[in-house]
Amino acid sequence: MADQLIRAAAAEGGIRAVGVVSTRLTEEARQRHKLSYVATAALGRTMTAGLLLVSSMKRAESRVNIRVKGNGPLGGILIDAGLDGTVRGYVDNPDAELPPNAKGKLDVGGAVGHEGYLYVVRDVGYGYPYSSTVELVSGEIGDDISHYLVRSEQTPSALVLGVFVGAQGVTAAGGVLIQVMPKAAEDEALVRTLESRVAELSGFTPLLRAGKTLPEIFEHLLGDMGLTIFPETQMLQFSCGCTFDRMLGALKLLGEDELRDMIEKDDGAEATCHFCNEVYHADSNDLEQLIVELRSEMNG
Repeated sequence: MADQLIRAAAAEGGIRAVGVVSTRLTEEARQRHKLSYVATAALGRTMTAGLLLVSSMKRAESRVNIRVKGNGPLGGILIDAGLDGTVRGYVDNPDAELPPNAKGKLDVGGAVGHEGYLYVVRDVGYGYPYSSTVELVSGEIGDDISHYLVRSEQTPSALVLGVFVGAQGVTAAGGVLIQVMPKAAEDEALVRTLESRVAELSGFTPLLRAGKTLPEIFEHLLGDMGLTIFPETQMLQFSCGCTFDRMLGALKLLGEDELRDMIEKDDGAEATCHFCNEVYHADSNDLEQLIVELRSEMNG
């Protein structure tokens, strides 16, 4: 199944649901960053969460940044997701690995750490971005994002995230976000029913690996609540906006003395994008051209 996002509603608009399949983009991140098993799961869950969160924003240029900083060996996680369906991200220590947890699953919580903070920034494309910080609940990402939604956005939410990675790479990844809108939040029976159904799920990736589609998963969760699945399907991809020209622009900010030092000592410069791990090389001729441009700018 291609990486995609679909939206749905139920209970006469009182419930909003978004589903994401992110298998291929998580596998691309794994390959680009040479991620361990547990690092793949942690980054894949966080990228999926970012795509789910940004889906509720309105302006085309809207983006969500999620940073997870725990006390585990993985260090930090940073992702950037756009309403256009693009996402990118990285972890501080991509080769960090841990034994399976007590349930026999990848120990994402232990790798991230049970103590630390989750930072979420929503950028609508103008003005100051809205930022929020909450303490980590478990480090498992899904619990932490759910905690953020309740604490910072006062929205009752059920979130399921999953990444299945084996010897052949990522074979299933994605998630579902179900939110109860204010007009339905007062219906305690509805909220309890929804919570129990989500709790009964064995996970998200087992459903994908069993061949279930996003509409089928929605039907299972909300089919008797007046479910409406919207026809638009948004395609998703791992994508980074870095370019060679942007790298040169960053080098130019270093100034002539630093550029001259790079030419004399290294015969050029090399830069690696944190988000996508793309490596860019600038030779001495490229740096000399930057110096010419700097002098021209100084002379007006």
